[in-house]
Amino acid sequence: MNILEILQSPWFTESIYLISVLCFIIGLKLMGAPRTARKGNIYSAIGMALAIGITLADRHIISYQILGIAFIIGAVLGTVMARSVAMTAMPEMVALFNGFGGIASALVAASEYYERTSVMRNGVVPITDMANQVMQSTPAGLQDSMLVYVTLILSVLVGQVTFSGSFIAYAKLAEKMTTKPILFPLQQVLNFAMFLGTVYLSIELYNNPTDENLFWIINGISLILGITLTIPIGGADMPVVVSLLNSYSGIAVSMTGFVLGNNALVIVGSLVGASGIILTKIMCDGMNRSIWNVIFGGFGATTVADDGAVAGTYKSMSSDEAAMMLDMAESVVIVPGYGMAVSQAQHAVKELTDQLEAKGIDVKFAIHPVAGRMPGHMNVLLAEAGIDYEKLYDMEINSQFPQTDITIIIGANDVVNPAAKTNPSSPIYGMPVLNVEESKQVFVLKRSMKPGFAGIENELFYKENTTMIFGDAKKTVEGMIAGLERI
Repeated sequence: MNILEILQSPWFTESIYLISVLCFIIGLKLMGAPRTARKGNIYSAIGMALAIGITLADRHIISYQILGIAFIIGAVLGTVMARSVAMTAMPEMVALFNGFGGIASALVAASEYYERTSVMRNGVVPITDMANQVMQSTPAGLQDSMLVYVTLILSVLVGQVTFSGSFIAYAKLAEKMTTKPILFPLQQVLNFAMFLGTVYLSIELYNNPTDENLFWIINGISLILGITLTIPIGGADMPVVVSLLNSYSGIAVSMTGFVLGNNALVIVGSLVGASGIILTKIMCDGMNRSIWNVIFGGFGATTVADDGAVAGTYKSMSSDEAAMMLDMAESVVIVPGYGMAVSQAQHAVKELTDQLEAKGIDVKFAIHPVAGRMPGHMNVLLAEAGIDYEKLYDMEINSQFPQTDITIIIGANDVVNPAAKTNPSSPIYGMPVLNVEESKQVFVLKRSMKPGFAGIENELFYKENTTMIFGDAKKTVEGMIAGLERI
């Protein structure tokens, strides 16, 4: 047996796929902690390289020239996007990547549909070796295996829902469309009717596999369903939606694996789908939402409106005044939010942290599960700046606020709004928030008094122990650093 025969043998292919899957599992585990995340990315990249390599060695590949062109185009686009996208736009890019994963699964399903029904439609045997083998193993095309047919339809349904839903999420995150929920009468009824319609049409397609119109109508309805499931969700709830769509993309990949008979795709897709669902559950708990509300739409569909302005007046001060108060503190908690990402203030925050610690001041970071625009957004920014992971705390830090001298809020808004605990009429009532108002002093770094992404007034700004510091977050933090240096 020569090298080529070994490379093309089924046992060797499956062995490499198994190794690649193990690399993905190890990588996923390592990416669960910031200290090992880089190593996890390396393991995952190795797994992907092995999977792609063994696939390219498969004798069923039709044209390496076409694949080469696609590889070059994809590599160029990916490099340009990765290098040019701002950190603030990372959530939008993640949403787009979820969409691309969904449409890839749907396109593979379409390819398989035409491959498996080509003889029935045209009476012509497919020209490729791969297609010949498919037809030999499935002489009735789509009807030979119920598992293959069901997973093919699910690849289309979940893939197209992920694709269109992800682009709606992108548009909301990028504020290219209204971030408020878009509602219309009988919206949920329409969604359910479209789902039942795809089920009915799928049965009809099974009985009439050569009817291409049925197949593309299923695709079209699935695309519309992705839109109507996502538009009722408010922009402030997008972190949960991004996580859920990521899970959908994994499920679509897993379904595609069943269609192709590829165990690696089945396992990897299942890993992505399961981890996405787990993360979605964590995010839902962080917003006091039900995961079923997310899955069946209508999540965050409450119209965001204030029941009147918050009573009271706010106080403000300069960076220099804040620096003098910080110099006298013993403990400081920093709460980062989307405003920190917008101003790219994470490196200045790291410098401020180092300066405070050099004065013997204890510094911690409070990270709300839905701070920013995607899961882990703040963790990524702080890790990029080199801030020690041991300083990062989640909701457990709430018990420490009463003993905290100063809490600095950098661009966070809804996750520190006491209305979630005190105002039953507030759209965020019941959502777990950081109890920053229990600190002795609260500094809020903000450009203006404008409400946050959810459009809700924040009563924290009018508390007796709260002081506003207006301006760009990065410049404000740099002003604090300069003030501390002069003391």
